[in-house]
Amino acid sequence: MDDEAYHGTTFKSGNSVALRLPKGMGIPEGTEVRMVKEAPMSFRIEPVDAPRRTIDISGFAGKAPWLKPLPRELREFDERPSTIAAREAAERK
Repeated sequence: MDDEAYHGTTFKSGNSVALRLPKGMGIPEGTEVRMVKEAPMSFRIEPVDAPRRTIDISGFAGKAPWLKPLPRELREFDERPSTIAAREAAERK
C-alpha cells in the first residue's frame, strides 16, 4: 500500500475526531476495525475478526416460573390492558 496515498481532513463527529476512509482503500462497509497508535500521528488500522454475536435464550424459560403466558385476549396489542379493563368495568355498570 506504500504506492497508494490518500489525502484526508479530520472533522468533528460528536465528541470525537473522525477521518473518512476512501472507498478506494477497499474496506467493506460495516467492517469492525481496531486502531493501534504506533507513534504520534501514526496509526495502524486492522480488521477485528470477531465472531457474529448471538444470544441463546433457551435457558431463560425456567428461570422465572412465576411468569405465565398472556391470555389470548391480551395478545393483541391494539388496546392497552387498562383500556380493556375500563371498558369491561363500564359494561358491568
